[in-house]
Amino acid sequence: MELGLNTISQVGKFRLRNGKAGLLSRDLLNTSNFVYKLGSVKLGYEAYKRNRDFVLMSRSVLTANNMVETEGNGGVGREKSYYDAIVIGSGIGGLVAATQLAVKGARVLALEKYVIPGGSSGYYQRDGYTFDVGSSVMFGFSDKGNLNLITQALAAVGREMEVIPDPTTVHFHLPNDLSVRVHREYSEFIAELTSKFPHEKEGILAFYGECWKIFSALNSLELKSLEEPIYLFGQFFQKPLECLTLAFYLPQNAGDIARKFIKDPQLLSFIDAECFIVSTVNALQTPMINASMVLCDRHFGGINYPVGGVGEIAKSLAKGLVDQGSEILYKANVTSIILEHGKAVGVRLSDGRQFFAKTIISNATRWDTFGKLLKGEKLPKEEENFQKAYVKAPSFLSIHMGVKAEVLPPDTDCHHFMLEDGWTRLEKPYGSIFLSIPTLLDSSLAPEGHHILHIFTTSSIEDWEGLPRKDYDAKKEHVADEIISRLEKKLFPGLKESIVFKEIGTPKTHRRYLARDKGTYGPMPRNTPKGLLGMPFNTTAIDGLYCVGDSCFPGQGVIAVAFSGVMCSHRVAADIGLEKKSPILDTALLRLLGWLRTLA
Repeated sequence: MELGLNTISQVGKFRLRNGKAGLLSRDLLNTSNFVYKLGSVKLGYEAYKRNRDFVLMSRSVLTANNMVETEGNGGVGREKSYYDAIVIGSGIGGLVAATQLAVKGARVLALEKYVIPGGSSGYYQRDGYTFDVGSSVMFGFSDKGNLNLITQALAAVGREMEVIPDPTTVHFHLPNDLSVRVHREYSEFIAELTSKFPHEKEGILAFYGECWKIFSALNSLELKSLEEPIYLFGQFFQKPLECLTLAFYLPQNAGDIARKFIKDPQLLSFIDAECFIVSTVNALQTPMINASMVLCDRHFGGINYPVGGVGEIAKSLAKGLVDQGSEILYKANVTSIILEHGKAVGVRLSDGRQFFAKTIISNATRWDTFGKLLKGEKLPKEEENFQKAYVKAPSFLSIHMGVKAEVLPPDTDCHHFMLEDGWTRLEKPYGSIFLSIPTLLDSSLAPEGHHILHIFTTSSIEDWEGLPRKDYDAKKEHVADEIISRLEKKLFPGLKESIVFKEIGTPKTHRRYLARDKGTYGPMPRNTPKGLLGMPFNTTAIDGLYCVGDSCFPGQGVIAVAFSGVMCSHRVAADIGLEKKSPILDTALLRLLGWLRTLA
């Protein structure tokens, strides 16, 4: 099957603001000729409007009547049919793994605790607003290359989405009044950055040139499981230079590479901020491969926002999964993974139901998988090593607001990163602020004359635990007020008076609704890592159990978790006989990868 992009749908004219490319919110459906149709089946905007409250019906929802029997299990429901794979959770990584397996012919059951798919890439609706739960910056969603993994995943199951390109990935507002726009066009971004640091022009070109070298190598390969030797050796013989390039950079970090070419402390701090958006750590702790994927894809394929919001991605993937003959069950809270003779064979839900499969794929974090779903089992040595090398990244305080449209200046960009008081606060709780205004691209997400502001800043769950409800609510309001005051002072005068809706989420909120231990959004190295060398892949020490998502190689971010899903599906498919497999080579490669992780 050829994966790719269909014809561009023209929906009007592209409008310039003060000589700079931009999209005005009120012009969504009549002023942009940059609305793409991704995939292979047309899903127009009218269909989106008609299906705003889209719910998967019939085949997508399992019931006790048509799927479960109680015979032979001591009164506990045992699934009548035997699945090839059960996926716990329906985040992007889990859905990509599930859909890729279904396309290969596997019978898959996805189990989602909540009432809709998506996890941190989901959505919720309040008072006429449709809010993205997590990031509104979508990578891997373009019409070209091999790293457009979201586009490919949708196309594989016959789905497509209309997307709106963002002319500016992010607008940085940094200490010493440093303002940098990361334009969609690479040449414009480099021109702006070198105008701020003319004495570092050669260093800037050299560092970002290294990023492009890595990105080009990745983008030239067919991306599958790095734990599957037949694929791995095949790619090496076809593209030896590209594979050697990636192997060379695998144990390296972005900060070390940057320091080879750049000396200016403020420019190095800017690169720290670039990497912080990718990994919630500075450049010295960010693997160079991860940084390169994001710092280049934003120019190669660009940032493209899905019409209807980020939650539409998960809904489309879930529908595509069902179209392939597989199933997804909502309100299905998995409480444990069932082991028989040391092999993962099924799952148990909070209501007592059990489902069984050849393989179990956990889209929960590794901490949740081994600490909760396998509670009471001895922690495998490789997971001990992982937890020694990585800690849980901090969670976020999130503020979703509806505001009157007139509070935003006419040239406002969609995404902002603000660190106004000093570089040392970059990684401190509440130090830096990330802001998205997705209604500048898709005005249908808010009532007419209003915009959405989605604000988030790093926060630790320890700051919020043990508080009486009254004190907890008061602290939420106090911290949110301070964050909003900073935005009002720096970017949007009169912001507080323009607020018509506000909802605040703490790390406890993220833990409750997303089932993430301490609300974490992935692993963070305890010390300076050796690039990606220490990150675990999809296989685990438990036979039949696989992990997928942001606590697996290659880590955090939309491209990364989608890549994790693609890799996981390939490895599982090989293990259940849907792809070629060499048991001898498998054993040798997995031992080699395990040994390499010990070096980190």
